[in-house]
Amino acid sequence: MTTSRRAYLDHASTSPLRPAAAAAIRDWIDTDDGHGDPGRIHSEGMTTRVQVEQAREQVAALLGARPREVVFTSGATESIAAATYGALARDGAGPHVALAAVEHSAVRQCSERADATVVGVDGHGRIDPDELLDVVGGDTALVHIQWGNHEVGTLQPVREVVSACRERGVLVHVDAAQAAGRVPIDFTDLGADLLSVSGHKFGGPTGTGVLLVRRGVRVPPLLVGGDQERARRAGLENVLGVVGLGAAAQEVTVRLDDEAARSRALTDRVRAWADATDGVSVLGAAADGALPHLVCLGIDGIEPQPVLLGLDQAGVAVHSGSSCSSEALEPSPVLRAMGVDAERSLRVSVGWDSTDADVDRLLSALPDVLGRLRALGAGA
Repeated sequence: MTTSRRAYLDHASTSPLRPAAAAAIRDWIDTDDGHGDPGRIHSEGMTTRVQVEQAREQVAALLGARPREVVFTSGATESIAAATYGALARDGAGPHVALAAVEHSAVRQCSERADATVVGVDGHGRIDPDELLDVVGGDTALVHIQWGNHEVGTLQPVREVVSACRERGVLVHVDAAQAAGRVPIDFTDLGADLLSVSGHKFGGPTGTGVLLVRRGVRVPPLLVGGDQERARRAGLENVLGVVGLGAAAQEVTVRLDDEAARSRALTDRVRAWADATDGVSVLGAAADGALPHLVCLGIDGIEPQPVLLGLDQAGVAVHSGSSCSSEALEPSPVLRAMGVDAERSLRVSVGWDSTDADVDRLLSALPDVLGRLRALGAGA
């Protein structure tokens, strides 16, 4: 007896490894040479260096950057920490950091170690660029701005903020962890100083990430002890991960438009269902102002844990609550900042391998789960 595949709709947390990335990793493992330290000048090291630099070019092509601007890291969390530390540690840098209340916890918690000013957002989770820029002063070392929100998908006024920060001579860091591989990114054209990416969000290996550092920007490294990554990140490169990340980036570069369109079509179906369902609402911006791959639903009167469990039993994986607090399902700081119910949400996110059948399964199971839970509540 065969069982139908589960509907994995939590790509915003992590996306399954793309076959192209897995194949590249297997090929590298199976090769007879090229397993040396890429920082050495023997044949094994130089062969490995070629693989690392090829992956750097593949990632740069996806992100519209120069290869020399690509710094490989262990993920967006490290990239964010490196960007924040580096900006604050520059000679003559002030102690101040500016950010919005809807930034990812990695951004918020790094910034809390400095003199941070947190500004609010509107009911859709959108940053007011004027309000953010109003708190930028002579002692501001860094301004954080996310490309798209990790919980509700709202796109932020990145270009406007970056342009204003450049005029003020203040470094700006863009958190593009949810945007990379979902929407076109042209780092050179954008003009940001720093941009962070997580590989596993778009089908690369876990434990891989990127910090883009604009040409001419000098920031002290977070990790010291070696001259790897042009002395911008010490430690032997994760060659296996880097090779897989490069292959994933290459595939996304070719398929980005098609994947984005397919993702939008799938999440539009979820939005349409929510609009037609009592007690369910869409949180965040409208579809044309949001990332294509995720939609956040507000569920009236029902705690998220039983909804998640009910859907899991029906073969559907989704998420609720603060994106990095799944163990406790803590109330979402993002939703709280938006002024909506921070404790009763459901985030549905699709990815490179999502299908109509996955959304069919969700939209079949979710009404049943909510109906049973509401009946239990009514009879209590």
